[in-house]
Amino acid sequence: QLQLVESGGGLVQPGGSLRLSCAASGFTLDNYAIGWFPQAPGKEREGVSCISSSDGTTYYADSVKGRFTISRDNAKNTVYLQMNSLKPEDTAVYYCAAGLAAYSYVCYVIVSPYDYWGQGTQVTVSS
Repeated sequence: QLQLVESGGGLVQPGGSLRLSCAASGFTLDNYAIGWFPQAPGKEREGVSCISSSDGTTYYADSVKGRFTISRDNAKNTVYLQMNSLKPEDTAVYYCAAGLAAYSYVCYVIVSPYDYWGQGTQVTVSS
């Protein structure tokens, strides 16, 4: 069974940090681009970061640039999202997704190219 499982969410104060993990089972992430998609209540799922399958090309939305870092450990079949300087507006359920990109150096922050999704992990930033 092909599955992605997110973990690492929680409650954190503004300015704090969390590291989210996205672990794959049933398939290897080596050939997949990975994206992170937070979804706040009443809003659409919107990509904030992605990483390509081969050379680790990354992309960050302006809202998280300089605060979030995406990385992958193919040996552990896991992708991470390090989130620093968290803000209340970062509060959302964070989903990771895996998809086969057109090119190995490409990744996407839109929903449609991704085939596999995790169940999400809640991130709450509040004092």
